[in-house]
Amino acid sequence: MLSKKTKYAIKALVILGKNMDKPPMQISKIAEQERIPKKFLEQILLDMRNAGFLYSKKGAGGGYALNKDPKDIYLVSILRITDGPVAMLPCASLNFYHKCDECHSEVSCGIRDVFVDVRDATLKILSETSIADVIARETKLINV
Repeated sequence: MLSKKTKYAIKALVILGKNMDKPPMQISKIAEQERIPKKFLEQILLDMRNAGFLYSKKGAGGGYALNKDPKDIYLVSILRITDGPVAMLPCASLNFYHKCDECHSEVSCGIRDVFVDVRDATLKILSETSIADVIARETKLINV
């Protein structure tokens, strides 16, 4: 299941992507518009800034803005920053691999084999979907 942290990170990046041509947005405005607890959003935006997706400006007219084009920010990166592994099992993870303690043989484990397929399908979608794609989907859904 997608964590609230990841969902809120995506929502914040989407709203910032929609406001690319405007001055930086204040955390309080993002929190209010997207119904995200402000303190939680502060930490999320700091993580996104540290990952290079955002820049922040202090003082009057300050706030957060995208540091990259929305088409260059992929959901897989956001998920890994906020939640860590994409795979549902540690033995199926590419970047966070860990052998399962109870497993006798990964080579013959049917459960692992299924979840490697799940990981691969999930990675394909998340690696090909950017914040710009999410914005485009929202626009399409609104106009239906």
